Amino acid sequence: MAQPVVHFEICGADAAKARAFYAKLFEWEISMWEGQDYGLVAKTGDNSIGGGVGPLMPGQQPSILIYIQVDDLQKYLDKATALGGKTIHPPSPIPGIGSFALFADPNGVTVGLFKPQT
Repeated sequence: MAQPVVHFEICGADAAKARAFYAKLFEWEISMWEGQDYGLVAKTGDNSIGGGVGPLMPGQQPSILIYIQVDDLQKYLDKATALGGKTIHPPSPIPGIGSFALFADPNGVTVGLFKPQT
């Protein structure tokens, strides 16, 4: 079965400015994740996925990431590496939600992986 895109993330140097921009531009409802400089973008209908607008991680360039849901983060990182990609960020927990990892494809495009908490 194909793995679904489940989340997007817009990352920039001034996360607050980005949240204000996108909320006004697209009329998005963005709520702050408690204790984080990260805004959660609400789904806008049946054909929508949720997302987030937040700061850059160390070494990251301004970007838009998509996150693909998988059942085993390391398995997909290993598969990406075998296909010519490379791990950017190892599997890491998101408390109360799940875990994530990042890889770069052979062209250097960064893609996120997400595993929900079970």
